[in-house]
Amino acid sequence: MSVKIANSIALIGFGLDSIVESLSGLVLIWRLRKHGKISSDEEERIERKAMKLVAMTFFILGFYVLYQSLRKMIVKDIPDPSLPGIIIAMVSIIVMPLLSHQKKETGKKIKSQALIADAKETFACALLSIALLLGLGLNYAFGFWQADSLAGLFIVIFLFREGRESFCRATKQGICEGHEEVSRLLHHRSIDVQLQFTESEGFPAIPGSPNPDDEAPGGG
Repeated sequence: MSVKIANSIALIGFGLDSIVESLSGLVLIWRLRKHGKISSDEEERIERKAMKLVAMTFFILGFYVLYQSLRKMIVKDIPDPSLPGIIIAMVSIIVMPLLSHQKKETGKKIKSQALIADAKETFACALLSIALLLGLGLNYAFGFWQADSLAGLFIVIFLFREGRESFCRATKQGICEGHEEVSRLLHHRSIDVQLQFTESEGFPAIPGSPNPDDEAPGGG
């Protein structure tokens, strides 16, 4: 039975994601327990270091699952149907949303944004379980073994996404704030273009908008 479970790259990827998520959860629990006992600077420094390690682990696992998913499809390494894996996926689909709700409610009560963010990640695991169930279920019921590798590729997306989010939480700068800054710049640029077009057509300027240099009236 263990061989059948281990031969599914989708199930391996799901298990690895769950392990790293647990490590991330332990960091959160540690911070909640240490809150008020050590300085906020020391608390934040240790958490950032731990979250960088978690982010690195997500990326490494993502590349591993990506490689194994592609390899299995190319060499036709057909996984065995795994009924225990299907049961695990079904249980996860039921439990994860309930756990996410409890985390969210607790986070609101103690006003912990970190716990609320962790609740969102837990809910994402429920969506991941659906992909796992489809991959294992199609292979078990119809012999569509490629579905296992396809589910593995879908899990890769989650691993990279969670690695990126962990990195952003650790650095509080870089790619996350970079994307937000680009969006703000594009939004402001779009407004400037619209204002210039409006005034060039002779329409009144929008109140509160920056006024361009007045043009001298042209001669006849």
